[in-house]
Amino acid sequence: MNKAGILQMKHWKFRYYLKEGISNFFSHRFMTVAAITVITACLLITSGFSMLAYNLDIQVAELETQSEIMVWVDETYTPEQSEALGSSIRALSNVQSAEYIPKDVGLEQYKEELGEDGYLLEGLEEDNPLRDGYRVTMRDISKHTETVEQLQQITGVADTDSQKEFSDKLIQIRRVVNIICYTLIAMLGAVSIFIISNTVKLAMFARREEIAIMRMVGATNHFIRMPFIVEGLVLGEIAALLAFGLDFVVYNYLAEGFINATGLVELVSFSTFAVPLLLIVLAAGLVVGVGGSVLTIRKFLKV
Repeated sequence: MNKAGILQMKHWKFRYYLKEGISNFFSHRFMTVAAITVITACLLITSGFSMLAYNLDIQVAELETQSEIMVWVDETYTPEQSEALGSSIRALSNVQSAEYIPKDVGLEQYKEELGEDGYLLEGLEEDNPLRDGYRVTMRDISKHTETVEQLQQITGVADTDSQKEFSDKLIQIRRVVNIICYTLIAMLGAVSIFIISNTVKLAMFARREEIAIMRMVGATNHFIRMPFIVEGLVLGEIAALLAFGLDFVVYNYLAEGFINATGLVELVSFSTFAVPLLLIVLAAGLVVGVGGSVLTIRKFLKV
């Protein structure tokens, strides 16, 4: 057979595989819909936790770039003593700068931060509940804990405040989310493969006589299995596209309608990771769809 004939034969096989695979897809609609629904739910849950982990990574990274520590002076100190304390703070090796903030200045800053609600702090000038403080910036944020401990040992320092505690909590939450995410990927991936396996098994059982005749006339296992692999591929990719679409809707709803409105945390824009997420979800659909089909076909053809 010449080169043109070989190409024509390959083209015919491709059309046959595609036609038969799509035919299988529509031949048992209930199981097809069930398979797509379950796989979509699995991909949606796993991608949801993945997006949560990604946002936590961003939040932790932003907090780690903030090198500021608020140092509060003992309330028994006079303004002169509070200001003199700055020399001891600046003497620490990891302190880059220490800005002195008298409590009256701090009160005015709080008023500005409150904006229209700043009037709530009116009348506190005479009995200011705040303390004198220092806004400390570090040279090396990796020495955050060590620097806080050194600041707390300085006589006259009553307390310190920074984002380190919140950052550590976010890191712990991120670890838990990652563990849950990996566990769900394994569990839901297995469920998806099981569903696709049963869907393909129904198609093969319905065509068992046709498959037996094909084997008797010399059809190779590859020729027999390809339409069913195409079916699994179509199932997986349709579920992947549906999951991606639902990810977009749910994520934007949470970002714009709930989380940003309450000010609990700010989510990054969906467009930031849309393309990588789409590729990952499509790849997952491919692996689940083809993997489930191949496992079932191997068992069936051995019988």
